[in-house]
Amino acid sequence: MDRALRAIRDGVVDEVGVDGLAARLGVTPRHLHRLVVGELGTSPVRLARTRRAQAARMLLEQTALPVADVAFAAGFGSIRQCNEVLRAELGASPIEIRARASRGARPEAESEGRRPAAGVQVALRLPVRRPFDGPRLADAIAVHAIAGVETAGRGGAVEEAWARATLPAPGSTAFVGVDLAELPPATTGAGSGPWAGDRAAVPVQVRVASLADLTPVVAAVRRWLDLDADPGAVASRLRPDPRLVPLVDRRPGLRVLGSLDPFRTLTAAILGQQISLAATRTFTSRLAAAFGDPTQIAEGALAFPRPERLAEAGPEAIREAVRIPAARARTLHAAAEAVAGGLDLGPEVDRDAVRAALLDVPGIGPWTCDLMAVRALGDPDALPPGDLVLRRALAGPAGRPSPDDVVALAEAWRPWRAYATTHLWTDDLESR
Repeated sequence: MDRALRAIRDGVVDEVGVDGLAARLGVTPRHLHRLVVGELGTSPVRLARTRRAQAARMLLEQTALPVADVAFAAGFGSIRQCNEVLRAELGASPIEIRARASRGARPEAESEGRRPAAGVQVALRLPVRRPFDGPRLADAIAVHAIAGVETAGRGGAVEEAWARATLPAPGSTAFVGVDLAELPPATTGAGSGPWAGDRAAVPVQVRVASLADLTPVVAAVRRWLDLDADPGAVASRLRPDPRLVPLVDRRPGLRVLGSLDPFRTLTAAILGQQISLAATRTFTSRLAAAFGDPTQIAEGALAFPRPERLAEAGPEAIREAVRIPAARARTLHAAAEAVAGGLDLGPEVDRDAVRAALLDVPGIGPWTCDLMAVRALGDPDALPPGDLVLRRALAGPAGRPSPDDVVALAEAWRPWRAYATTHLWTDDLESR
């Protein structure tokens, strides 16, 4: 059920229809319909329609895009269909929704004083629950950043932060720029507690080659920044652990850094086995420089190499370009072949099946799979028990716990073990 909802939320029904989604999930369309209706009281088609309506509403309220462009970007087949669905779902026409908006951001022709080299640029504000620790997300992006592909940092004030990156989109390469400034603390009121969190928004600039790419890119950004997290639910589960309570209190809005490109994350995980983050950045940057492509969507930016490109290049070319051991190059090449050959790392995947497929690749072990579950597959309960930094953070008088001991210690953190792991990783990084 969770896989089906993730897929519908990320637009898979718009891409392949209910029959296609059912095929990906390994069930019949009728069974999928019964499952979703039984759980939520509505059908997969209705959920997908509601998703399109909300996407159109966001664009109508926040941009000056023509209604025809809004309909196309939100996944509707025509303006008429868009009108009908918005009236049914939201009780208003596109023109009425736009008129009601108190104010809206407009598509920008320039960013930082430069006209985009190609495509369409749109400024949006993506909803998020407070507390939201944007600056620490920027820190996490920065320590993993690949030269030319992504960059992040903090501004003059400690609460100012930003991130920029290219990412693959269905039609071409896209570019996003995010303002990750610290948001004011959540307000409390009747019926709410200190961890309830109220709604805020994260400013995002999106550049796409085609408006058809806009909605999938926004979904990818939400996963990257963990914008759908419920910090109150996470905190209430983690705070009873005396090891975690000071960390949660110090960083109540901490998010789990996701992935704009699961293959990019897999590549970094393979290259980062048993080496430092700094060395990993060096290797991934060499790979991007050698096999990535310049993109017109943002001046000076690179599109990270696609798996087909690395599969075609071969392990020896990878070894020479990145200057890594031959065994590591063979592992990366085999992983690229697997993804190019159909291994799906998308939002609707069966996480256990992905793990099994990755473990079949020579040179990939449990740590790489666990890291993929945390970063790329969006599993909030993922845990890398063999991670050296995590074990160091949990060390006690008897020394570092074994992986089995980590699993036992983390049982109390379910179903938010990825968040506990991120708290411990962050505290270790900031204490150096």
